[in-house]
Amino acid sequence: MIQINLSNLNDFEKEIYNKLLKYSKENPPFRIKDAAEVCDCSVSKISKYVKKLGFRNYKQYISFLYGEELENENQSDELDRLKKFINDFDTSMVDEFIELLDNHQKIVLFGYGPSGAITEYFEYKLRTCSDNFVISLLDETSLLSVIDDNTLLVIFTATGTFRSFEPIYKKAKKQGANVAIVVEEYNTRLFNQCDRIFWLSKFNQPDYLEPYQKTRTIFFIFMEEVINKIILSEKNIKQEDK
Repeated sequence: MIQINLSNLNDFEKEIYNKLLKYSKENPPFRIKDAAEVCDCSVSKISKYVKKLGFRNYKQYISFLYGEELENENQSDELDRLKKFINDFDTSMVDEFIELLDNHQKIVLFGYGPSGAITEYFEYKLRTCSDNFVISLLDETSLLSVIDDNTLLVIFTATGTFRSFEPIYKKAKKQGANVAIVVEEYNTRLFNQCDRIFWLSKFNQPDYLEPYQKTRTIFFIFMEEVINKIILSEKNIKQEDK
């Protein structure tokens, strides 16, 4: 991300900015030597001006002047991964997840570690837009004390490899609950640990990261889309009833 801050420039550097901006509108891309001649200063002064303005080098500055796409060599792999995820986002999963929520009176959210921590936020957001009873729980004892045959247990996990959910699944089924797993990375071992799987991404995080070190950003994107669609649906219903 490039941050251009003209307030960092002194009066002479602001003159350079205005001169080169005007020059670029009347001429093709030019070398740093040409820029120095236009501004009647040294090449080194132009180089310092460019970096002070917020650009990595003169080449990047020229790309900015001529409206070309700026390269960002420092962009993280995670941002690239999230771009791919968003471009590949399957909106049908949002509809299917909402339908599953609507078919149950009680929604229990669960996960281990960081995945469990984010369920508290999802509990709050779902409560603001749904008539369902929604609760997030962080321990198995509390979990099993509240589920019944009207319950949908939603388990969040980045990889499904930290700990097996099979014991929880079997106990939940005995109490009549349905179990869905929302997982980021594809994991066939989860198939016998739930009734329904929502596999969110084809683009995995690096293998050198431990499960607890991996980001949960994709969960937030998915759940915010779910919540937003519920809100819009309720809004449309109210408008139709007027």
